[in-house]
Amino acid sequence: MRYQITGKQIDIGEALQTHVKGELGSAVAKYAERPTDAQVVFSKSANEFVCEATVHLSTGLTAQAKGRAHEIYESFEQCREKMEKQLRRYKRRLKDHYKDRTEPVELFGGSSYILASEAEGEESEPESLQPVIIAEIEARIPSLSVGEAVMQMELAGAPVLVFRNEAKNGINVVYRRDDGNIGWIDP
Repeated sequence: MRYQITGKQIDIGEALQTHVKGELGSAVAKYAERPTDAQVVFSKSANEFVCEATVHLSTGLTAQAKGRAHEIYESFEQCREKMEKQLRRYKRRLKDHYKDRTEPVELFGGSSYILASEAEGEESEPESLQPVIIAEIEARIPSLSVGEAVMQMELAGAPVLVFRNEAKNGINVVYRRDDGNIGWIDP
């Protein structure tokens, strides 16, 4: 597994990097058969250290966890425990969904746009009816079943997931509704 361990405006020593590689590697190896890479970012928020970890699995799933504590090692331990709990919780579902899959999840590209919002208090007439695009990024759209898409959305902690439905080969969306249930858009 490839590791990318960085710090946002804080220095991370070799001892912490070695600790993260050993602990995260053993925690993920217990519950995931083929992790491909892990990204761990340490930052400081007021008087707390924040550790955010993202692990990509070869099945196409992504698991994310976040930990906060007054000590940097403790923040990592909280993050690792959350990641381990998340993977343990979904281990059965992961095995059930992927036992018949012979190939990894297919991904194809798509564009993602971030649109500018008007500043508060400004109610001026727009110059044109075209929205102002602030950022354009490349997004990867996985080819999944509906059940796998819901699981991926829950693992990533995302409110919405766009995917290509394997059964119908069309673009679908799953999202978390305000009442806590999952919505599915199948055009």
